[in-house]
This record gives sequence, structure tokens and C-alpha cells, in this order.
Amino acid sequence: MDNTGYCSESFNSLQSGTSDEDMVEIAGATLDFSSTDDVPPLDRDYSSGGSYGVGDGPNGVPKLMDLLDEPVPGVGTYEDFNTIDWVREKSKDRDRHREIATKSKESTLALMKSISDAFSGWLLMLLVGLMSGALAGGIDISAHWMTDLKEGVCLNGFWFNHEHCCWNSNETTFQERDKCPNWKSWAELIVGTNDGPFAYIMNYVMYVCWALLFSFLAVSLVRAFAPYACGSGIPEIKTILSGFIIRGYLGKWTLVIKTITLVLAVSSGLSLGKEGPLVHVACCCGNILCHLFTKYRRNEAKRREVLSAAAAVGVSVAFGAPIGGVLFSLEEVSYYFPLKTLWRSFFAALVAAFTLRSINPFGNSRLVLFYVEFHSPWHLLELIPFVLLGIFGGIWGAFFIRANIAWCRRRKTTRLGHYPVLEVLVVTAVTALLAFPNSYTRMSTSELISELFNDCGLLDSSQLCNYANVSVTKSSSDALPDRPAGQDVYTAMWQLSLALVFKMLITVVTFGMKVPSGLFIPSMAVGAIAGRLLGVGMEQLAYYHHDWVIFRGWCSPGADCITPGLYAMVGATACLGGVTRMTVSLVVIMFELTGGLEYIVPLMAATMTSKWVADALGREGIYEAHIRLNGYPFLEPKEEFSHKTLAMDVMRPRRSDPPLSVITQDGMSVEEVESLIAETSYSGFPVVVSHESQRLVGFVQRRDLVISIENARQRQEGVVSASRIFFTEYTPPQPPNSPPPLKLRGIMDLSPFTVTDHTAMDIVVDIFRKLGLRQCLVTHNGRLLGIITKKDILKHMAQMANRDPDSILFN
Repeated sequence: MDNTGYCSESFNSLQSGTSDEDMVEIAGATLDFSSTDDVPPLDRDYSSGGSYGVGDGPNGVPKLMDLLDEPVPGVGTYEDFNTIDWVREKSKDRDRHREIATKSKESTLALMKSISDAFSGWLLMLLVGLMSGALAGGIDISAHWMTDLKEGVCLNGFWFNHEHCCWNSNETTFQERDKCPNWKSWAELIVGTNDGPFAYIMNYVMYVCWALLFSFLAVSLVRAFAPYACGSGIPEIKTILSGFIIRGYLGKWTLVIKTITLVLAVSSGLSLGKEGPLVHVACCCGNILCHLFTKYRRNEAKRREVLSAAAAVGVSVAFGAPIGGVLFSLEEVSYYFPLKTLWRSFFAALVAAFTLRSINPFGNSRLVLFYVEFHSPWHLLELIPFVLLGIFGGIWGAFFIRANIAWCRRRKTTRLGHYPVLEVLVVTAVTALLAFPNSYTRMSTSELISELFNDCGLLDSSQLCNYANVSVTKSSSDALPDRPAGQDVYTAMWQLSLALVFKMLITVVTFGMKVPSGLFIPSMAVGAIAGRLLGVGMEQLAYYHHDWVIFRGWCSPGADCITPGLYAMVGATACLGGVTRMTVSLVVIMFELTGGLEYIVPLMAATMTSKWVADALGREGIYEAHIRLNGYPFLEPKEEFSHKTLAMDVMRPRRSDPPLSVITQDGMSVEEVESLIAETSYSGFPVVVSHESQRLVGFVQRRDLVISIENARQRQEGVVSASRIFFTEYTPPQPPNSPPPLKLRGIMDLSPFTVTDHTAMDIVVDIFRKLGLRQCLVTHNGRLLGIITKKDILKHMAQMANRDPDSILFN
């Protein structure tokens, strides 16, 4: 098992080791691994443990140190950039639970401890929901205020955004409700007027300057304090939830910097969203709060159950969609999702949504981000344009993934990647310069989507709703018949067409930069623009050609047939589905996000069409593509292994390799074991009866071996290089003058997973996926032949797919 464990040159430092897969870069950020922020690999408090005294045994032989009796601190933990052993972690938790249940029958205090242990999971979920909801509310309020700061400031109080500033004004008219004397643009403050070319240029310059300032602060903070805070975070969270360890990725510094820089990045006007990074923020909250509870602090598998629930919380607070968040975690992010985690995810998402609703960041007393209220039902024939939107979403998704991965690969392999601050500033400058002249790109992306989803009514002052006047015969004051488009609508269509091209191109280069950047909102914006364009086109077609076959019978003159806002909603769903390949969770998120429960069928049709088209053009979603780009050790559960290879074809050592490094159960000294560790970089060693028989006894992790030897040298008198190491249950008598031996049977896995050399690789891959194994030993007639690691499988799968197998090395 290559490239795991500690640094070969020193046994005194457990922090300076090589890792499972040497990582050079995460999410495109070159990192310094000299410090492992918040989650130390070991709790090295030896003072709390018992002393390992040496006495005389019955035969005058020194008493052995037995790790079964007195556990050594650090044994059973994992080094950074290693994969956890799910089977061992679950076994540890079962043993702990069994011990607590047994003790609970002995005394009232033990019973109370048992109840507290059972309740701790729910308490942790409550805290994660409260903390994530509070942070999300603060991010929403801050981002809204700073986005408006680019255009002006409120004289009543600079902390008011544009909308809240005008709420307090008594001079605001209904027709011009976005204008009020209390809100001053930068041109009004500097030159005294908001009219004329000089005022326009002044507002333009201030808009670009604020955008550059925000983006510069964001990228500088990320680079200086928390390189892990860049990007979306979802690819890395998927990798972590599959069992990989990236210390500091979900730590306190990452949480603080990501929260601050997320506000700055969104406010800068870059084509990115805060929804994906909010999943990372929620997982940081879950990871930090896990340290308050011993059960979760000491067990990596249990901690990942909490992180799965935290991912659900992230989507819940991002969109105000608690049910969709749970389904998102189940469908897209989580690797292991038992029923208990489903219940706790639901509870945590509920608490987070309640907290966010209490803060009321949008000021409209609604939890949903884009509330819609359409007045006309959809017709069966409209499924045709809905499917067309699904096709567009699938094509756009496949194009975006290929273009973005090509750009990110160029960033990694050229000098562009050496100047992350300059890249962010250049992209921000281009975005701001091109966005300001167009009112639809100047506004925040969330506001744009909200306006595109809107159903035009009599009281709407939007340019999109400026139709030609016709007599309204309906009794409802809101529902309007289909009407001919006015000049403003045609102008808006041109502006939206330019905005569509701009958003499609600029999002490709924005996602993956060294600032927090989500993909949900930009993808939805592309689809919403395309959907609104198609919706207005269908509306005008129905008005001028209502006698056509497709409209006859259900769209009479003067009727309210077509709802352009519905087309925008379907288009947004289709494009987001094409990029992420979500299905069930996406539909639920969208109807929770908008409140449009009766439009589930159009959403489902567009989502499935989008997925089919995108899958036909490329099997990977954006998150899987970034996982593969960065070389993370992730076994994709959705990917089928269809090749006819056997375990013997993948295992190591190969025929040309040196023999497998093993440890004998009773025939090696401390010096020999230390030499074996120093000469190799494997993460563990099989334990055999002898070199001749190669009969398998168990498996010992390199980390546990190093910690145990180091601890024995420090705490057990007389242990020297010549001391023998035993993995047997009973130790044979030793010569009188021999140094005290070490009994290390307690750190050995007595039941390692084994397969025969003729086991089909598709079965081996399934075993690794479903059991979360780190390694599997290969035997022939009970005799050890070789070993298969997770990285061996990933390399083999890459080779079978005609990809570079060396890419599984964290490029």
C-alpha cells in the first residue's frame, strides 16, 4: 500500500509524514502542510495514561506491555491525507455502545451517562442547525447590503441596503418605489446630480472600484489565512464523506475566512453564488461542534454521519428548502447514509430553516428565496417547449463542464495558476466593465432570477412587464390576458440575450478561482434567461397565432395562456440539472424554493431530459469532474465497472516488483521493524506466520506500529533495538538476559478483508464501495499473495477508461 504513513526518516515527529496520496494542491490552491489546523492527528496526553512498569514474570522474564490492557494514545487514529477504515471505525463504535449499555445496568449514574450518550446526537444536530442558520442569515444580510453599496449609500444609516432605506422614506411613490431621497447614488454624492454622461461615468467608475476592492479583499484573505476556503467545497466534501481525511478543510480558520470572503465575493458582482459554499460552511460548523462530544470526536465514521446531516443543513439555509437539502445530501453528497442519519438530517435542516426564518434576512417574512405566484395552470402541449428547455440545459451543462475543466486544467499547468490574485482582479474588472451597462447583469444574480421568475401583473413596473395596453376583462386585478409586447419588452429581450451570452462565458472562467464560488445561482440564471426568452416568444406566438393547431382549443383570444415566468423556472431547473446531474433533490429544491407545487411535472420533465442529454454528451457532473481533475481518491458510486479483470491483475506486487513487505508474528526485532518502516512508505503491513509459509495472521497499520514502538521506548524500561516484537496471543519464554519484548497483538486487525486471486474485479470494486475499505489482501489457498488498495482500484479504473492512471495522485 503505497504512499501512506509517516516520514521514513524520523520516528520522533508524527506530523511530518508522507500521506496516503501525496497532495500538492486542493481546489487549485497550493498549500502548506506544515500545520494541521484545528484537528490534531493525536491527543498526545501521555500523562493521563497509566505507566508501563516492567516487573518480573513467572519465569524471570520482564512483564510485557499489552496494548489490550492499556491503550496507547493515538493508536487507531489516522494521519492527514489518509483514508479511514470504515469497518474498523464502525466496529469501535459498536464496542463502545455495547460497553455503555452493559454499564448502564450497574448504577443510576451509568444509566444517566447512557441516556446522555444516546441524546448527544440530537443535541449536536440542534447546535449545527442553530449555528448554520445564524451564519447563513448574517451572510444573506451582509451580501445584500454590500451589493447595494456599489451603487450608492443610505443617508439615514449606511448600514441600510437600498430596499430597507426606501422602506423608511415617506416620499417614496409606488411607481418609483426603488427611488427615494434617502438613497443617494455615488454620482449624487460626488457631483450633485444623477443625470448626464458625467454622472453615469462616475457611477460606472465607483461600481468597478467597489467590485475590485471586494474581490481583492476576498482573494487576499483566502490566500493569507485559509487556502481551503476557495472554490465551492462540495467536491472536497464528497471526498471527505467517502472516508478521506483533509485536516483543516473543515476547521475553524476555514469557517471564519470562508464566511467573510463569501460575502465579499458575492458582493463583488462576480458570476458566482453563495449556495454551494454554504454547504461547506455548514459542514465546518458540524465538524467543529463534533469536538464537543467524545463519541464523534474520536470516531471518524460517526463524524461523517454528522457531516452528511450538515450538508443537508447547508442546502436548507441556502435555498430555504429543508426537504430538498436532505435529499441533496442523500443523492449527491453522502457516501454512507443510514436511516438514523436521515432522521437527524431532517431534524437539523428543520432547525436551520426555523433559525433562518426567525432572522428573516430577505425582509419579506418568507423562507423561500424566489417566491412565485402564477395565476394560470400549464397545458399538456407546453411540455414540448419544456422538453426543449431540458435539451438546452443538458447541452449547456455538458459544454460548461468541459469548458470549465479545460480552463481549470490550463490554470494548473500554466503560469496563470501562479498569479491567483491577478486572475481574480482581471476577471472581476472584465465582469464589472461588461455588466454595468446592462441593467440585467448589473443587478445581483439572485435579483435577476427573482425578476425572471416573476409573473407580470397590473402593478408590476418591470421593463419585462411593459406590454401594450389592452382592456382587462377579467375580474381578478392580477391575472392579465396575453398581450402584444411593447417596445420595452423588445429592449429587455435584447438585453437578456446579451446577458445570456455574458453569463455563459464568464461563469466558465469564474468557477474555480481562489475565492469562494458557488455554481447553483449562476447556472440557474443562465437557464432562467433562456426560459424567459422562450416564454415571451411562446406568449407572443399564442397572441398573434391563437388559431394554430397547437393553441386551438385551450388558448382563446384574450385568455391568460402562457406564463413566461414558469418557463424561466423550468429553464433554471434544466440548466442546474445539466451541470450537477441532480434529479429528485433538484425538483424538490425548486418547488420548495419557489412555492410552485403544482408545477412539479414540468420540472420533472425538464430535469430528466436535461440529465439524459447531458449524460449522452459526458457522464460526469461538475463535482465529479473536479474530483477527477484534482486526483482525489473517490470511488464514484454511480460509475459502473464492466471490465472482465481479476484481483490478480490489479494486486501488488506485480511480477516485476520486489516481494510483498510483511511482518512475521514472532520473529522480528524492533530494529528490523523500524528498518522496514524507514525503507518503505506503505500504510500498513500484513502479519504472517513466517516468511516461508506466508500464512496470513492479520494486518497492522503503519501509524499504529510507529506510535506503539515510540511509546514503548519512552515508557517501558529496557526496550532497545534488539527487543523482539510479538503479535501472538501467548509469548514464548525468552532467554534470561534478553531485553524486554513488546507484545503488540492489540494493535493488529485480526480479521482483515481477503479475496482470492480469482475474484472478479467488479466484485472487489463493490466491496470497496459498500464497505469503505482502505485495503484488501489477496490470497491463494490460504497463502498471502498480494494487496489491493483503494488507489490501486482507482488507477486500474482510470487505465481501463484510457485515462492517465498517475492522475490519482492529487495533481
